[in-house]
Amino acid sequence: MAVLETDESPTLISSHKVEGTSVYNAEGDELGSVDSLMVNKTTGKVAYAVMSFGGFLGIGEKYHPLPWEVLHYDPRKDGYVVHLSKEQLHDAPVIARHEEHRLDDRGYEDAIHRHYGVTPYWI
Repeated sequence: MAVLETDESPTLISSHKVEGTSVYNAEGDELGSVDSLMVNKTTGKVAYAVMSFGGFLGIGEKYHPLPWEVLHYDPRKDGYVVHLSKEQLHDAPVIARHEEHRLDDRGYEDAIHRHYGVTPYWI
């Protein structure tokens, strides 16, 4: 992968810098980290940040597709903040690590957005 000379500006960031960034709840507890971004092929907008949560050394980890609008970047933490508790994440929709195709199911995507109380990105 080629690395750009500048991979971040005041308003833009390269996806490889977002991957691995910590995700915190409002209380400051680290919940997990951004595993990958899911980009809408037509609009080019980020639809989801897939967050890895739990597990140890990759075993037992869960992957939660978080609608992009529920993440808020906090420069003091150099990470993203979500207004979710660890308990809310236990009940959140998950996807298997290599089965992102579930995000092709509009019913499943609708359930994700209902869980987080946000408007679906396609509306």
